[in-house]
Amino acid sequence: MTAERFGAITWGLLIALQFAWYLVIAPPVAGSSWLALAVALPLLLLPLLALERGWRRVLFWCGVVALFYFCHGVVAAWVGGPRARFPALAEVVLSVVLIGTVGWIGRRDKRKRG
Repeated sequence: MTAERFGAITWGLLIALQFAWYLVIAPPVAGSSWLALAVALPLLLLPLLALERGWRRVLFWCGVVALFYFCHGVVAAWVGGPRARFPALAEVVLSVVLIGTVGWIGRRDKRKRG
């Protein structure tokens, strides 16, 4: 499995986690699940705007966006209560894996050039 494919799978899992979190595992107590999903999901889909420049560029922007989701996961695990703890920690792990994969791709490409 290539690093690019691994990053794309991790990105897809992070998107799927948002659906599972807000619709099934821990829906918001006050407010609509779909509204929470509508706020959380567009940022994860934003890297698709870079698709014309190649998958490496898309994955780079996924890594940048994953920094936000890492912070969100840490805060949600800390204050979200017991129901939100598992998806929050899963979000942290997936974000770290995605960021690490993007770094791995960048280091590999830098070694090839130099």
